[in-house]
Amino acid sequence: MAATILTDIEGTTSSISFVKNVLFPYARRELPRFVRERADDPAVRRWLDAVATESGGICNDDVIVETLQGWIDQDRKHTALKALQGMLWRDGYERGDFRGHVYPDAAAGLRQWRDGGHALAVFSSGSVGAQQLLFGHSEAGDLASLFSDFFDTEVGHKREPASYRRIADMLGRQPSDILFLSDVVEELDAARDAGMRTVLVDRLDDYPQPRVGNATAGHRRVESFAQIDPNA
Repeated sequence: MAATILTDIEGTTSSISFVKNVLFPYARRELPRFVRERADDPAVRRWLDAVATESGGICNDDVIVETLQGWIDQDRKHTALKALQGMLWRDGYERGDFRGHVYPDAAAGLRQWRDGGHALAVFSSGSVGAQQLLFGHSEAGDLASLFSDFFDTEVGHKREPASYRRIADMLGRQPSDILFLSDVVEELDAARDAGMRTVLVDRLDDYPQPRVGNATAGHRRVESFAQIDPNA
């Protein structure tokens, strides 16, 4: 059976700067409008109320918005913020305000591997919804359909081996039958400790100083998906 390929997003399939310079600023800028227009929507209200409660009982939506914008500035990983950002990004994608960045070699590699019989899955710190939006509205077209599974940190932290063992169980594969791609050495270490095969994606656009020698921590290093042999 062909290897399953599990991939990270930021710095791996897509530029780190896309999230930092496009998605986060868009959510911060559009949040006041979004809350004004949709505060009465139950799906939105539940998360606004969660922020209000956690912040000591805020009674004003403008203050909730300011709180959320502060969390964006702090890059805080909060469930309510992630949920609201996901809704905002969906609006942005559907309105055509931006498209998900995917490196051309990544798009080509993913299509080639899927056509070659490899199952594809994602493991990213961004929510599953955000992952599907990025790939579904990418600059290379709809890539979401290439993936059989999407995982976020609900399965566990990305630097803990148990998370990768859990993913292998959910995929119904032995860890050794899974190849994990990431730009973060500590994540690769965790996947390797769980028994997965690993590749360090070291893109010069994201990491101008190449990580070589000891900096790879023994992981196979590539600068492009074109250099990856899933069966090696």
